Amino acid sequence: TSVHSCQDKEGKKISNNRTLSINAFDYNCHVDLIKLLRQEGKLHRLRKARQKMSELFPLTEEIWLDWLKDEIGLIEGEEAEREKLYELFEKAVKDYICPDIWLEYAQYSIGGMGAPGGIDRVRAIFERALTAVGLHMTKGAALWEAYREFEIAILSTLQPPPGGVASPEQQEQLNAQLERIHTLFRRQLAIPLMDMEGTFAEYSDWTDEGVSEVVTQHYKRSLQQLEKRRLHEEALLMAEPPKLAEYQGYIDYEMKEGDPARVQIIFERALAENCLVPDLWAKYTTYLDRQLKIKELVLSCHERAVRNCPWTMGLWKSYILALERHGAEHHIVSDVFEKALNAGFIQATDYVEIWQSYLDYLRRRVDFSKEGSRELEELRAAFTRCLDYLKQDALHCKNMQKARELWDNIMTKGNAKYANMWLEYYNLERSYGDAVHCRKALHRAVQCTSDYPEHVCEVLITFERVEGSLEDWDAAVQKTESRLNRVNEQRVKAAEKEAQLVRHEEERAEQRRKAKAEKKAQKKSQKTNRTGDKRKAEDDGEDEWGEETELAHKRHRGEGDVIPAALEEQMETESSLFGRRAPPRKTEPPATRRNQQAMPESSSMVRKTLDTTPDQRRDSNTVFISNLAFNLEEPEGKLRAVFGTCGNILEVRPVFTTKGAFRGYCYVQFEDELATQKALKLDRQEVDGRPMFVSPCVDKSKNPEFKVFKYNTSMEKHKIFISGLPFTCTTEKLEELCKEHGTVKAVRLVTNRSGRSKGLAYVEFENEEQASQAVLKMDRMKMENYTLSVAISNPPARKTEVGPAASRVLGAMMPRQLQGARGKGRTQVSLLPRSLHRQNAPEAKAENGTATKQQHGMTDGQELDTGTKSLSNEDFARMLLKK
Repeated sequence: TSVHSCQDKEGKKISNNRTLSINAFDYNCHVDLIKLLRQEGKLHRLRKARQKMSELFPLTEEIWLDWLKDEIGLIEGEEAEREKLYELFEKAVKDYICPDIWLEYAQYSIGGMGAPGGIDRVRAIFERALTAVGLHMTKGAALWEAYREFEIAILSTLQPPPGGVASPEQQEQLNAQLERIHTLFRRQLAIPLMDMEGTFAEYSDWTDEGVSEVVTQHYKRSLQQLEKRRLHEEALLMAEPPKLAEYQGYIDYEMKEGDPARVQIIFERALAENCLVPDLWAKYTTYLDRQLKIKELVLSCHERAVRNCPWTMGLWKSYILALERHGAEHHIVSDVFEKALNAGFIQATDYVEIWQSYLDYLRRRVDFSKEGSRELEELRAAFTRCLDYLKQDALHCKNMQKARELWDNIMTKGNAKYANMWLEYYNLERSYGDAVHCRKALHRAVQCTSDYPEHVCEVLITFERVEGSLEDWDAAVQKTESRLNRVNEQRVKAAEKEAQLVRHEEERAEQRRKAKAEKKAQKKSQKTNRTGDKRKAEDDGEDEWGEETELAHKRHRGEGDVIPAALEEQMETESSLFGRRAPPRKTEPPATRRNQQAMPESSSMVRKTLDTTPDQRRDSNTVFISNLAFNLEEPEGKLRAVFGTCGNILEVRPVFTTKGAFRGYCYVQFEDELATQKALKLDRQEVDGRPMFVSPCVDKSKNPEFKVFKYNTSMEKHKIFISGLPFTCTTEKLEELCKEHGTVKAVRLVTNRSGRSKGLAYVEFENEEQASQAVLKMDRMKMENYTLSVAISNPPARKTEVGPAASRVLGAMMPRQLQGARGKGRTQVSLLPRSLHRQNAPEAKAENGTATKQQHGMTDGQELDTGTKSLSNEDFARMLLKK
């Protein structure tokens, strides 16, 4: 049995050596070979195997501890050999921040304390260890205790013998050593560590002077910090490896607390167990780059990151930028770049991007005012080398048979339904294959694609127009027509099913509204006294005036928001709004007590405004201000201060109720129209925490064609519409995300009246190609666990109006509705989302967020009838891409 076992081990060693000779970066082969050599006790070969592996990879804590213990056993006590082991320890502590390695290092150094300067060296190693891992919640206490025991042992050597008296010099050394131990206790008790209570009790027993109040306060503060972090520590203790989610939560907590040392130690703990997670390294290096900015620490972390994850281009790119940022020498940056080229990136685009980063670095070194400088020549040479390198890399793809096998394998793993995968395959065949395989790929794509079938069909038709015969053309047209017809039938069925669900939901909602209205009606019918009748009349008046106020506040919307034409006609001008008296309120809006106490002044202001004749008011010199807070104190004074920079103000007319409560909107009249134009630029400026809406004051009865809200109703192919965004997404984040796909000219988040995001946005690119590329790449992208929906911008068209008076809802032309679907509520606004409302005469649209009408495609005289369908934003984006 032992003979067979030896033969098996020898065979495994030969196999591992052969594998490593072919691929030196096979991590598992290195580990297996080290285990076999350690079992056989061949220490010389074992040392070489470990050295070779450490040159290529950072070693784990387990491998380092085994190596260090084996080397310690071989030490014969010579100083030269001890120095070599010190160098090995220094290499070990650089790979990962591990408390056990530091503890082993400190304990080994104690054995050399008898040498000249040995005690100082031990203390220096302990201090470095405490700096590196002294904050480790669970393992840091072991280092503190070892350091303290070392100092207590030195103290015992300084004690005079029993009955003896210490000399003044000895007493001074003794006092200094006592103070050193006191300092260690105080430092440890000021840090939140596990089993702090035992340390405090030990200090209380050891000291003869008692624990000072300052130390006790620090100890209690540390206990509080320990309790805050105990939940995270317990979660790590109970979780199964790799514990990535638990570490991520812990890191977020420490970053929120803002202590750089604690953030660093929790990152190091997470990386020790998740060293092959590129995103974790990227987050750590980004934090160090932006927060600490310590050269040695930052560059060391970047080096460790690329050693652990050499296949990640982003880490190499960040490393080059960090070297440039900290003023590293040019040959160091060049060496790092050469290592990046040999790292073995997964995608060809990674090589392009790393070359771009290096060329950007070389360009920033050039002083273009000096013609023929050495840096300029180096940049030119780098461009030439880059082109040759990428060209040579492309030639490696000429084994098309192997490439086709790889693509078939990729497609069979759930990617056959995506159009972009098939088009990548087609482009590969187009560049390096032949027309026969291109045609086969496109026919398979037409049959299998489910996300953008129209685009794939268009590519097939275009290909046959250029390469195919008449028979190929006819076959392609027939295949695409039948495929699109099937797709449209499926979409119609899905739309009908969705519409049926919506109808059922509407019916249930209508039943609930009717039941609620009947219940309210029964309660109201029991109140027949005069007080109840008066309250009823006040409610009816309040509904009308409250609706008018609400409509006046809805004058402003962002680009792309859908505003019914009827609502725009409801935007009353100053002349019509103050033309009738407001009925008394039963309850007041949330006005402040100061406004209520100032009722006589407010009432006089209302009378002053109502007495003003239309001739004295010039709409061209007036702006309408809305969306102000009801509890705004002294609105006239605040608005004068806001608009005082625009020009001379003739009058500020805030609108109040008869009881003195501010209604949230007003009019500002200037001396000239130039000041009015300046005032309009203050739209959306915040006043007391709310965005103020500023719009022109126009009498709609005199100018029925005037539109306060103007926006583009045609398709904007250079602009994309994004929905499903996280509500925490900012303009800067979205711009950074979109920059990867082209030049971003403008980004606008759609917000509600309070300034909060609706999860929608419009992004304008430099041209149509960049916008189309962004739709392809960003659609269905994940952002903070939200799935984005991206399409070409196509704002909805305005509804056609029969006449100016047809859509009026204010005033006497609208019959008063005493009781609506919601009973006698303050407002009759439906709480059902607009997307679920049933329309009497629905018009199919091709707009953002709406259904599309029947699409007809025309290709060289061949009409492709796509039928009637209901499309989402994603479907509409696919249809646009073929144009």
